[in-house]
Amino acid sequence: MSRTVFCSYLKKEAPGLAFQLIPGELGKRIFDNISQEAWSEWQQKQTMFINEKKLNLMKAEDRQQIEVAMIGYLFENKEVEIEGYTEQK
Repeated sequence: MSRTVFCSYLKKEAPGLAFQLIPGELGKRIFDNISQEAWSEWQQKQTMFINEKKLNLMKAEDRQQIEVAMIGYLFENKEVEIEGYTEQK
């Protein structure tokens, strides 16, 4: 049986992540407050964000840029800016 969390992104109870994906305080916050569904949505946006901005995950400043976008998307209701992409309704 999967665990449920009150997802702060979806604003409802939903199945949570199976395990903490990111180490540290941020990882714990995501594990405790973000559902699997919301995390999957973020992963799709993250891929587009990385590709659009041509980010290199080996660079600390690029990883920081991704982290800021992730926090904004998951916890602050900010949309990820991806040039040329329009959300399908």
